Order: sequence, then C-alpha cells, then structure tokens
Amino acid sequence: MHGSLPLLSLCLAVHALVAAPPKALVATPPKAASHGLDLAGMDRAVAPGDDFFAYANGAWVKRTEIPADRGSFGVGHEVADLTDRRTAALIKAAAAAKAPLGSDLRKIGDCYTSFMNEKAIEAKGLTPLKPTFQAIGAIHDRKDLARYLGTTLRADVDVLNATNYHTANVLGLWVAQDLDQPDRYAPFLLQGGLGLPERSYYLDSSEGMAAVRTQYITHVAAMLKLAGLSNVLERAAAVVDLETRMAQAHAGREASGDVRKGNNHWSRADFTRKAPGLDWEAFFGAAGLARAETFVVWQPGAVTGLSTLAAHVSLDVWKDYLTFHALDHWARVLPKAVADQSFAFHGKVLSGAAKPRERWTYGVEATNQALGEAVGKAYVAKYFPPSEKARAQQMVGRIKDAFRTRIERLDWMSPATKAKAIAKLDALKVGVGYPDRWRDYRALKIVAGDAFGNAERAERFEYERNLKKLGQPIDRTEWVMTPQTVNAVNLPVMNALNFPAAILQPPYFDPRRPLAMDYGAIGAVIGHEISHSFDDSGSLFDATGKLENWWTPEDLKHFQASADQLVKQFDAYEPFPGLHINGRQTLGENIADVAGLAAAYDAYRLSQGGQEAPVVQGLTGDQQFFLSYAQSWREKTREPLLRQQILTDGHAPASFRPSTVRNLDAWYPAFQVKAGQKLYLAPADRVKIW
Repeated sequence: MHGSLPLLSLCLAVHALVAAPPKALVATPPKAASHGLDLAGMDRAVAPGDDFFAYANGAWVKRTEIPADRGSFGVGHEVADLTDRRTAALIKAAAAAKAPLGSDLRKIGDCYTSFMNEKAIEAKGLTPLKPTFQAIGAIHDRKDLARYLGTTLRADVDVLNATNYHTANVLGLWVAQDLDQPDRYAPFLLQGGLGLPERSYYLDSSEGMAAVRTQYITHVAAMLKLAGLSNVLERAAAVVDLETRMAQAHAGREASGDVRKGNNHWSRADFTRKAPGLDWEAFFGAAGLARAETFVVWQPGAVTGLSTLAAHVSLDVWKDYLTFHALDHWARVLPKAVADQSFAFHGKVLSGAAKPRERWTYGVEATNQALGEAVGKAYVAKYFPPSEKARAQQMVGRIKDAFRTRIERLDWMSPATKAKAIAKLDALKVGVGYPDRWRDYRALKIVAGDAFGNAERAERFEYERNLKKLGQPIDRTEWVMTPQTVNAVNLPVMNALNFPAAILQPPYFDPRRPLAMDYGAIGAVIGHEISHSFDDSGSLFDATGKLENWWTPEDLKHFQASADQLVKQFDAYEPFPGLHINGRQTLGENIADVAGLAAAYDAYRLSQGGQEAPVVQGLTGDQQFFLSYAQSWREKTREPLLRQQILTDGHAPASFRPSTVRNLDAWYPAFQVKAGQKLYLAPADRVKIW
C-alpha cells in the first residue's frame, strides 16, 4: 500500500488461504475490448458534481451482480481474470512439456498439477500435518512453547511496501533496509496471532461484530473437531479468549501506520527486559535469528503483551490455539472438509462470498506464490512486448517531469526543501514490467504429487531467502510484486517504484485509444506511486531512504496543515450509517491520489503540445481524462468485505477514490460543476499539497 494500489483490494488483511480477495476467476473480458470509455456504464441522470463515481459508473453498478464466489468485483478483477487465464495456460503448457527435473518450468508444472490433484490430497488426509501436531504435543514447558513459536515465524508482513500488518502467527518478520541506516538490512518484528482481520473484530461491542465472534468460535470448534479433539466448543472459546487478549495488546491500524511510532530499535538483551515472559533466546534460535543483534520492533506494546501471554496462558490452551491455526493456515492443501470449513467462515462470513472459486484459480495463485518470478518470466515473454515497456517508460518520464515542475512552482515551499525534494525525485528508481534480475529458485524443492509439502517448502524458502539478506549489501533491484500482478507499488526506503507488466494493459494502458484516457487511468497510477515518495509517510525519508526530516519547520507546518485538510475531507465520507472512512488511516493513499492525479493531468496536457485533445466519443480531452480515472476505480463490494476494508485498509473504498477530482481546478469547467453541488469545493478548500 505505501504504494500498492488495491485495484483488486489486494491490501485487505483477509485470510491468506481461502478468503483473499479473488484475483483469478473465469469472467467476462474487460470492457477494454472497445478501446475507449464505457459510455453505456455511465449514469447521466446523476450530476457529476454530486457523485462523480455514480456519474461515471452508475449504470454498470446497477446492472452488475457480484459473482457468488467473490466478495467484490470490478475492472481490476476483470483484468486479473484475463491475466490469470493467460497465466494458467502458460502453467499448463509447462506441465505438459515435462521439462527436465529441477528446471523452473518443471517446478511450475509440478507445483500446479500437484495442487490440482484433489484425489491425492484427499487420500493423504491430515497425514501431512502429523509432524506439526507431534511438535505441538511435545510442548511441555514455556521454553518448548517459545521454541515452537519461533518455528512459525515467517516473512509474511510488510511495513512500508504492501503495508500488510497482519499475520496469524504470533509475530511476523519483515527484512528491509534499516530506517536509520539505509545501507544495511534489519529484521522488523510485527504483532500477530489473530485469526480475525484486526483487533476491532474482538473488541468492538456492536451487534454485528458480536455475531462475527460467535461464528468465529463455531469455526474454531469445527476445525478442532476435524483435528480429532473433544470438548471442542469449550476449547474454542478458550482459544478465542486468548486471541481477544492478544487483540487488547495490539496497536490499532492507524497507529501501526505511523512510521515514527514504529521505528523502535531493540537489542537482543532488550527483549528480556522490555518484553519478559517469552524465552526469547529459544524463540530466536528456532527462528534462525540467533545471530541477529538488533531488531526493529514495530509495535512494542504488543510484543510486550504477547510475551506476557506466552508466560501466563495455559499450555493446553496454547496447544489448541496452535492446532487450530495450523489447520486454518494450510486449509487449501488439506482435504475438502477442512477447506470447506475454512471457506465457510473466511469466505462467507468475512467476505460475503457464497461459494469458493474454481480450483484452477487457486492453483494459479499457489504457483504464483511459490514460483512467482519464474512464472512472470514466461508471462512477459508472451504478453508484454518491448514496445509497451518503452511506451510506459516514456509516460513515467513525462509524469516525473510534471511532478518536478509542480515542486519547482510551489509558492509555499522554501528553496532548501525544494532542492531536497527534487534530489529525491531524481534518485527515484523506476522498474517497469519486470525486474532487471530474475529470482533464483534452484534451492526450492518441488515434488510432484506433494501439494502440502510444496506449499510448506515454498513458504520456508521465502523466509530463508529473506533471512539471507541480513548482513548483505542492499539489493535495490529487488521487486516485491510479480510481473503478472495487477497492481503497482512504491518502495519508500529503497526510493523505488514497481509497475508490473499485468497492470500495463487495457483498459488501464491501451495503445489503441486516446492518450488522454491512458493518462487518466495508468497515468494516475504512475503519478500516485511517484507521489507516495512525498506523502505523509514517504516525505519522512530522504533520497537515500533514511528516516530523516529534510523539511524546514515552516514548510513542514504548511504540508501538515494541507494533510489535515484532506483528513477532514475523507472523514466526512460515510459508506454506512455511523461508519465513516478514517481520514488519518487513509491519508497516505489520499495524498498520493490527489498529487498523482494532478501530475498525470499536467503530463497529459503537455503531451498535447499546447493543443486541445481531439473530441472522442463526444467527450473533450479533459472529460476523457477524468472519466477514465473514475472508470478505473469501477468496483462493487459486498458489505462484510467493505466493512473489513474500512477497518483494516489504508486505502479508501474504490467508490470514493474518484471524488479526488474535486481537488483539481480543471475538473470543474470540464463538467460544469457549480457551487451547491455535493462535491463542490471553493477554490480555497481544494487540497493542493504538491
């Protein structure tokens, strides 16, 4: 998220195995086939100045049903569906080719076909989990517990890139550049342990949340029963009580997004002093971190609270907790009864979906998770020609130039701060399509017919790959997204951007339609990612990625005042009665939307060489630009998933993103927006941060 766009709601903290927002389903191809705007999807009965999302997308919203197997649906899903169908064909071709053992192509094919072999998975039953259950059963004291918890640590969180703060393991690891010393990697530890998406699911006293908790206890009990345990309702209640106590120790989503609160360096000795209760030496030893001397503890209060629980909660309750989480985590590669139960809660209750996706879509996802860049290499060879990479690079260059001009013209910023901002912009490393250097998967063992083992080894491989970074030089060429991902990301500490190949396709990026439309869609994405280097969080880092204030006090005061203005603007939006968007939680994304759209607009105007863009589909160039932006956020979301997003995500819901246009002066004459209309802002109230 510090950067990544939730075009598929990818940043939601949803259950990783079953209820992750669908990325790959057989659906109708995107409207991009017409190579223009979807005029039939508009609702011209709505005044653009009252609801720009509905004006641009209202007819589409009225006629579109969210498929039963997902919690949301929109243009991003359509593009991902197409991408995943293509990816599936490449994977199946790799499987049919029977490439040499040990080759990436063979691993891709074996990984996918093993996942698809449901009969083999069913025949094995819970046997693949036997070593895990034995290890849990062997926990006889607190040191054993710490040791086992250490074996569960995984590289499954991300503080600043994808901004994923959720792990169902007790703690999560992120290995990244140290914020104080950007020439070295540091291990970051984040709070975890919750099976529900966020602490408020445990602590909110509302009737709706209480109902979710009741259903969660039922789900935990059902999983424990599948594990062969007795007295499951009583045991499930104790497990959920433990997670509730964890939630009480957790930092909230807004606090977790504050870089200055999170940048806490602890020595190894600090853990015993600041977080007594857990045997940290046993934990770090089992986690493979015995030699790490300094950690960044992102939510110190939570680490202290979780450590206390490790010392005082009954070992029997901990064992039941760990048994449940083992089943829940691996549900997709376990027998159907386990997968179905996992979906019944994570899919139906938390996301609102009525049925699971087709098996092949999960197979593509599993293969991408295990061998993402190997699959990506095949994807770009077939679907991302050099001409499109060059065209995208040209657009990035133009938008960077527009952003630089905007910085230079700021009347409120001092020359000293401008110089630092421009230096940061000039140092920005932009990756387009795919990484300069492909990931090496030789050490990853994939075994035909072993779906569970392949998933387990792939997860471990990724964890060890991250551990190996410690003590090594910073690799600024590393990507955090695969080329076949429909998304984009800003890496603030590395001062870099990734624009995967899969987002650089219609309707976001289309060589057969007017430039104004491309600038409104992918141009706004590019501008958004560039702007993240200068949002409320990104602006705290200098050109080298060091967390350092490079602002004069007066400039910083002005910036923060504009940011506060944007917070109030989004606080006023109310998706459900009594539930408002959190303007502070979504501030970084909202700043990036405003600044990014403004830079993309400037670049689009410059691309016309001083001339007005031609009228296309009866629309002026400016109308094409803004409508393309609004249609790029076309999405419908079921209520359970939308409520979850509001509570857990740093992005505003998709239907509110087009309202960003109200801060751009050019939007008003383009659509004759007048005072008194709902989105109208007086010129002095329009937020112009960059």
